[in-house]
Order: sequence, then structure tokens, then C-alpha cells
Amino acid sequence: MLQIKRKALWIILVLWVFFSACGYRFTGSGGFPAGIKTMSITTFENRTVVTGLENTVTNDLIYEVTRSKGVVLVRKDKAEADLSGVIVSTQTGAISRRDVGASTERRVTVTLDLKLTNTSGIIIWSANGVAQSEAYVVEDDKQGTEQNRLDAISKASKRLAETIYNRLTEDF
Repeated sequence: MLQIKRKALWIILVLWVFFSACGYRFTGSGGFPAGIKTMSITTFENRTVVTGLENTVTNDLIYEVTRSKGVVLVRKDKAEADLSGVIVSTQTGAISRRDVGASTERRVTVTLDLKLTNTSGIIIWSANGVAQSEAYVVEDDKQGTEQNRLDAISKASKRLAETIYNRLTEDF
């Protein structure tokens, strides 16, 4: 019995050493670039026809950053760095079709360009073409379809915020 406990203890010890030494960690568990502790987020520029998308994306990102303990959001004049971005596009395409002229399901893709600059205006981190997609159902009426599209854009925005946060904190 004692020999089995020793063997189990050795296995646990070897696994602990292996996993602690391999660099494995959860996504987004690193620090912010350049050791940033305070940051501001400027409302994104919206180059799409979707009204209010800049507020949705910016608010989702603020929520995602404030959930973390890695950085404190402050006013731009008090921040070590400012995260800004441009919503470059929203593209919609058919996923499935009922016939040649009518789709039953579509996918909307939201694409952003981002940059994190320090107080001197030097770019610390940037990412272009960050995108997320979400599918939605095409209804028989246009209002229902439009509501489904807006809901899909909202879901894509939340995933974009998670993606941006994870990429900011990759700590490579």
C-alpha cells in the first residue's frame, strides 16, 4: 500500500513539473503590452452603415477589460496608453439557400483595426483585420430578418471583445 502511494506521489510530482515547465497557460492570462497598468479606450470609429455599432463594440470591449484584474480603465489624460480602433466593415453573405434568389440563413462578419498607443503617440501594439462572424436566420418579413442581423452583430461584437482582450494579453 505504501508503495502505491509513493508511486502516485511521484506521478503527481512529475506531472506538476511537466505542466509548470512547459509554458502552458490559459489564453488572456498574460499581462498587457509594455507593462501597462492604466489604459483608456476611445470610442471606435465606425466606417460601416450600421448605426451605433461603434458604441456597441466599444462598450463590449470596456466590459471585457473591466472584468480582468490586469489593467485599470481611466480617462485618457490619466492613462499610460489608449486603445483605439476602426470598425472597417460589416459583410453579409448567404450560408444556405431556399432557391437561387432566396437565402434561409446568412452570416454577418464584423472586422476591426486596432492600435494601442502610449502617451507619446507611439504605437505599442496593433492588430488589423480582427474579425468575428455570426449566423442568423432569414425570416419571411424584412423586420424580423433585420432584428436577427442586429442580434448576430451584437453576438459577434461580444466575441470580438474577448478576442481583442486575449490578443492584448498574450504576453509573447
